[in-house]
Amino acid sequence: MEFGRVPEEELDKIDFNLPREPAENKDIVKGKPIKEAKVYVGCAKWGRPEWVGKIYPPKTREKDFLKHYVEHYNSIELNATHYKIYGEKGIRNWAEKAKGKDFKFCPKMFQGVTHRGSLKGKNFITNEFFRGIVAFEEHLGPVFVQVSDTFSPNRKEELFAWLDSLPKDLQFFLEVRHPGWFVKEKERDDMLSFLRDHNMGVVITDTAGRRDCAHMHLAIPKAFIRYVGNSLHPTDYTRIDSWVQRMKYWLDNGLKELYFFMHMHDEATSPELTVYLVDKMNAVCNLNLIKPKFLDQGLVTTGKRKGLFD
Repeated sequence: MEFGRVPEEELDKIDFNLPREPAENKDIVKGKPIKEAKVYVGCAKWGRPEWVGKIYPPKTREKDFLKHYVEHYNSIELNATHYKIYGEKGIRNWAEKAKGKDFKFCPKMFQGVTHRGSLKGKNFITNEFFRGIVAFEEHLGPVFVQVSDTFSPNRKEELFAWLDSLPKDLQFFLEVRHPGWFVKEKERDDMLSFLRDHNMGVVITDTAGRRDCAHMHLAIPKAFIRYVGNSLHPTDYTRIDSWVQRMKYWLDNGLKELYFFMHMHDEATSPELTVYLVDKMNAVCNLNLIKPKFLDQGLVTTGKRKGLFD
């Protein structure tokens, strides 16, 4: 992911502190922990050749990447569906790889709907997208809807009308990126109010160059977090520490579902930071999440900090 990327030499100058908990969240996460709360951790892709010999067996072919990925993660933010409409047969083949596991595919809405022109008049292609992804069946997680960086609050009525037309039996999370959604409090509140009224979630994106997107608002008692690391820079770990504490707070106060997706500008190092994340989450939040298993444990690096796994 290139969104929010800054030169490495500028990372130490950025304030990565997460915003205070919004007061409105107390109306969303309140009360006691939910025993049945679901927590999922994943990446955006399973097709990383750099993972062959690291967490995938040597000489693993691309067609077998997913078969191995599901042994290391329990979900995926499926970006592949953003670039192509997949039919039922292809989706069923993917779902088969997760058979018998509590694994969720979180497909990203096709860009032909969300990034090309108006949202109006897109019924056919939208329906074709859904025709494919429902084949995930019990492995279908939330649908991730992202609108483009240029999609401003001036188009909110268009956005809200389209969101209102989506299937009511599926879970959706919306990501907006235009600064106007965050600078103007009324626009942000209008969006959150609409999502809350329609049982839709809002995506929180934590990336170095766009701190406004790490807004920490919840519209429903479910969270969808896109974390963008910087190739095991020391700040990656302190940021993860802060996230674990925030996620513990949410889970302790009744969050029902949590999706945390690990992104890197260089995806080769995503497994290393995932190990750190999951170890922390399991210890602090009393979870039992699976994590990447390295073929050679000596390859599990701690980046530029020492003693992180003590």
